[in-house]
Amino acid sequence: MFDHKDCWELKFARIVMFAVEEINRDPQILPGVTLGYRLYNGCGSENLIRAAVEAVNSDEFKDCTGQIQALLGHSSSGVSKDINLILSSLSIPQVSYLSTCACLSNKKLFPTFFRTVPSDSFQIKALVQLMKHFDWRWVGIIYTVGSYSEEGTAQFVQAAKKEGICVEYHLPYSKTSRVKLRRVVKMLRVSTSKVVLLFVSLSYTKSFLSDVKKYNITGKQWIGSESWITQPDLASETTKHILQGAIGFALPRAPIPGLAEFLFSLKPLDFPDSTILKKIWERFFDCSFTPSNVTTMCTGREDLHTVSSDYTDVMYFRPENNVYMAVYVAAHALHSVLQCNNSSNPTTGKPCVTKTQVQPKMVLEHFKYVNFTTPNGIKVFFDESGDSATRYDMVNWQIQEDGSVEIVTIGQYDNLFPDGEKFKLKDDVKFVWGGNSPEVPRSLCKEPCPPGTRKAINKRKPLCCFDCFECPEGTISNQSDSLECLICPPEFWPSKKKDKCLPKPTEYLSYKDIMGALLTAFGCVGIFLSLLVSIIFLTHKETPIVKANNSELSFLLLFSLKLCFLCSLTFIGRPSDWSCMLRHTAFGITFVLCISCVLGKTIVVLMAFRATLPGSNVMKWFGPVQQKLSVLSFTLVQVLICILWLTTNPPFPKMNIMYYKDRIILECALGSAAGFWAVLGYVGVLALLCFILAFLARNLPDTFNEAKLITFSMLIFCSVWIAFIPAYVSSPGKFTVAVEIFAILASSFGMLTCIFAPKCYIIIFRPEQNTKKMLLGKIPTRTL
Repeated sequence: MFDHKDCWELKFARIVMFAVEEINRDPQILPGVTLGYRLYNGCGSENLIRAAVEAVNSDEFKDCTGQIQALLGHSSSGVSKDINLILSSLSIPQVSYLSTCACLSNKKLFPTFFRTVPSDSFQIKALVQLMKHFDWRWVGIIYTVGSYSEEGTAQFVQAAKKEGICVEYHLPYSKTSRVKLRRVVKMLRVSTSKVVLLFVSLSYTKSFLSDVKKYNITGKQWIGSESWITQPDLASETTKHILQGAIGFALPRAPIPGLAEFLFSLKPLDFPDSTILKKIWERFFDCSFTPSNVTTMCTGREDLHTVSSDYTDVMYFRPENNVYMAVYVAAHALHSVLQCNNSSNPTTGKPCVTKTQVQPKMVLEHFKYVNFTTPNGIKVFFDESGDSATRYDMVNWQIQEDGSVEIVTIGQYDNLFPDGEKFKLKDDVKFVWGGNSPEVPRSLCKEPCPPGTRKAINKRKPLCCFDCFECPEGTISNQSDSLECLICPPEFWPSKKKDKCLPKPTEYLSYKDIMGALLTAFGCVGIFLSLLVSIIFLTHKETPIVKANNSELSFLLLFSLKLCFLCSLTFIGRPSDWSCMLRHTAFGITFVLCISCVLGKTIVVLMAFRATLPGSNVMKWFGPVQQKLSVLSFTLVQVLICILWLTTNPPFPKMNIMYYKDRIILECALGSAAGFWAVLGYVGVLALLCFILAFLARNLPDTFNEAKLITFSMLIFCSVWIAFIPAYVSSPGKFTVAVEIFAILASSFGMLTCIFAPKCYIIIFRPEQNTKKMLLGKIPTRTL
């Protein structure tokens, strides 16, 4: 029975022969010792184990040591396990060139096992890094029953989980079970994962592709294990659409000088007793060594260059290098055993031995210390588990339009490199993806949570199938798949997408605001009207109505009203240290000056009435000098309060971040609340006193009773400021300032209108009433 595997085993046997002959010709290794070998073949694992036992006990090798020193093989992990269980009891080292099962790294179970092929545990690490690199977080696995596939799949699931890669399914495939095949096909059709890891041996891969091609499975990115990823003969007219773009890790390729010529030099005539070689030869050339009417006779001299098979494929040497290294490992270990320096072995320090004293356990001990470079430049050594240095080529299946298959090396994985540098892709190589996708396929159970959201694990689903929730108000996430939302600093607020913190907009009453512009306009109007009234009074200062109402206090009152209107403008604009101190103190002082003038006019009215009574001389106690002193005294008290306020705890600009969540209020903090309310309270006390006196004098006889006008003005003033207090406390942000400005303007306009509007009306529109006669004609004569 001839199959694909026979070609490989024949090729491996020939490489052993080639390497042994090369070593025997090399004077630098095993000088004076000729390395021998014997090749065994068996059909099935039982015969192979029997062959191993026969090799160990064969009498043909009892020429110098009495037994073999090492055994090379086998390709199958399962067979290697069984063989090593036998050899380990005899301390005979075993070197495998293709057994990749990670289970064989267990030195407690397989103490004499070594290998020149990387363990599947390294292949698993490389596959996980590959999927992590392309962000394939949602994958499926198809495997078969057996040490190689089952254990490799279990390892992959565990390693993938650590890297945040989820396995949607891992289903077994069987050549004989149609139920398992239908289950696999159904899952391939309904699954959402685009990436499928086919972790099976070469023979199972052939069977799987033959079965699946009937079901038109497309759109998948296939990831192959090292066992089949470099076998271009898997592609056929019906399977190439499946394999197009397949990616996997292969044994690294390296040339072996002289090997190709040695392989092609094989002739059956050189091995007349080899039945298997004759069968392979007959299959190669479609001939027969026995007379037959159906086929031509084999001469044994046919040219192997005309044959296309695994045996004659000498373009790239991948697994061939593992066989080549295995022979050299045995030779170097034996060479190390025979070294002697001052009567001791330089490697172990034990006494020297001759070639006739060499025992397998000595060779086994030196296996652990081998460290050399093969003639074709490959560095060889073993770790504590008996595994060799790990290096893979990352390959990509690129099927051309003519149907030819090109397996392109697109990267490397080298376990000797530090973390983060083990996996590298070539920059100058074109990739072909599964299903001829122009871009890297996406295989995710759930798209990453975008910035502005947080990722929440759903306990009822795999780790990769998470939920995304929008960040709560006031928080952000500035990267994908954020597990939590971050609170913005107090001076910042999330953007609309909640992906970054932006400086909060600052808010204050500005001249550019409509409200600020209107208040500014009213303030300017107030200044203009005050100036206009001053001009009217100045041009008519000699008239009786101006003289009769204490012209000096009237001009001082008009001046203070101008200051009051100007004071309102200091509340508009961006708060600063100076503006905060100026606006509150200027307000307090100017209003006290204003109320002091009104209070002085009220007292003058009362004193004037008392002066008309017989025998009264009160006016001499409240003449012009006393009036000015009273205004100055009342104002100085407020000045002292303001100085005390400014020197202890003055107002200052403050960013209020508590009132609104999404913006900052720039305001003037009071500093000392007692200072503010003392200033405001003092104004209120004077205004209340003025109101009471004016109210008492409202019915005094006079042609033009100014007490009534003062009463109305103080009534407006007190009403405005009483209403101001709750409005000030409850108004938010810049409206607090607007309320204060409104109170200043309203009370100022109230005094300007009530006190001066009637007089201006008479001066301009009723000049006939602006005479001394009119003023004196109404004054009755009263007696005590």
